[in-house]
Amino acid sequence: MKQLQGIVTTLKTPQTAQVTVARQWKHPIYGKSVMRTKRYACHYTELKLEEGNEVIIESCRPMSRTKRFKVIQIVPKVTKVA
Repeated sequence: MKQLQGIVTTLKTPQTAQVTVARQWKHPIYGKSVMRTKRYACHYTELKLEEGNEVIIESCRPMSRTKRFKVIQIVPKVTKVA
């Protein structure tokens, strides 16, 4: 199963979260570091999600026409201790 980590962007439809996953790679010719993002429609049921949460998603069977991932867990926020 493929697992990705991203940020919840929208929660407009019930049981579906739009998660934005960013990846960074080096351009093969120019050597510049390039950032790309992709949005995934993810299924969730029992989690209390909010926009801006960082989550881990996992591939699963097709739930609908666009949903091929489900939200596994919320990544806890790290607080800095001064």
